[in-house]
Amino acid sequence: MRRKIYDRLLQWKQEKNGTTALLIEGARRIGKSWIAEEFARNEYESYILIDFSKAPLRVKDWFDEYLEDIDTLLENIQLHYKKRLTPRRSLIIFDEVQKCPRAREAIKSLVQDHRFDYLETGSLISIKKNVENIVIPSEEDGIDMYPMDFEEFLWAMGNEVLMPYIQRQFENSKPMGEFHREAMHYFRQYLIVGGMPQVVAEYATSRDFKKVDAIKRQILRLYKNDIKKYAGGLTARVSAIYDSIPGQLQKKEKKFVLAALKDEARMREYDSAFFWLEDAKLANICYNTTAPNIGLQLNEDRTALKCYFCDTGLLISLAFNARGIVSNEIYQKLMFDKLEINEGMLVENIVAQMLKAAGNELFFYLNADKEDADNRMQIDFLIPKKVVTSRHNISPIEVKSGTNYTLTSINKCIKKFGPYLSTPYILHTKDLEIKNGIVYLPLYMTALL
Repeated sequence: MRRKIYDRLLQWKQEKNGTTALLIEGARRIGKSWIAEEFARNEYESYILIDFSKAPLRVKDWFDEYLEDIDTLLENIQLHYKKRLTPRRSLIIFDEVQKCPRAREAIKSLVQDHRFDYLETGSLISIKKNVENIVIPSEEDGIDMYPMDFEEFLWAMGNEVLMPYIQRQFENSKPMGEFHREAMHYFRQYLIVGGMPQVVAEYATSRDFKKVDAIKRQILRLYKNDIKKYAGGLTARVSAIYDSIPGQLQKKEKKFVLAALKDEARMREYDSAFFWLEDAKLANICYNTTAPNIGLQLNEDRTALKCYFCDTGLLISLAFNARGIVSNEIYQKLMFDKLEINEGMLVENIVAQMLKAAGNELFFYLNADKEDADNRMQIDFLIPKKVVTSRHNISPIEVKSGTNYTLTSINKCIKKFGPYLSTPYILHTKDLEIKNGIVYLPLYMTALL
């Protein structure tokens, strides 16, 4: 299916012209291998894909034996895969490169040789096991790949005109009017189906939620098995966090409470487990910042965080775990907002997912001051302006899943931190509106922030 990352691969090819390799990093089943091979087919005269999850040991050994003999290494690869490559017109793909760290280290020599272009795909790239005893090549550019965003979902549904209209209305600060309802209907489908390509493809073809849910559960089982297989000494802690994400997000205050995992648990015991989940792209971690000013990361408090699931469609299947399948009835109720659950967990999760995919790091602001009520507030997300100025850089964002809500926290934030703040946003289910200096946006416009 059509993915935006393709344009970024094309830009890399044109601008770098073989002077760097490109590493596509993302969760499993996100479509990394597919997009790499699709790109190779369309943009090169010939290509070889080395899948290191299947490659025989002798192929992996060549990267040890012939690292100083590039001619022999490249000749062996072409002989083994029975393909002749053309200098400067061919691509070699190192698929699942984390399974052969020495191949990743070889990128330096291969790029300097400049005969072919090199594309890598991988997950769990940064964990110790996959970088131990190798030198990470400086000739490697990196790009993160995420689940399909809302516009890509619309493309898969055969609608290529709605998102340009949404973007135009956003840029002009005008309501969607009669098309708001249609956009929200698509958005609810995106919310519950999610953005995993295989799941979206099934939904686009069959519209059968039972089949959709079965595929999502296959992916969830794969992720659980990966935790057992690759988390090593962190397995128990990573699994405990992973399993508790739905319960943690269902609370009104979505800050992750470690005591729910174990009495007297401390962040220093679990920080590596959170890093593992984030590195595997199974979770989007949102850190508290102690002041919403120009330097969100400078004021980062890593002991207070929110942990969102990588894909909201998968989160639904993880949360509704009864009998191992989510029925069509539950999906239909979710579609039409008739299910009596705290839908805030799903809506806030998908906002985090969309902000992350749009290139934002995730931060929130929490002040639990027990003495001064004016200081007591929680802002769901904070994002900086793309161009930093001396004042007014940070936009506070509140997410509202229902139609009746209060603005207590965001009003306190505006009053206290006004000089730091850019446009404040409320993301809600209604149409675009500007009132009292606050911009109210429909949820499907999140990716445009």
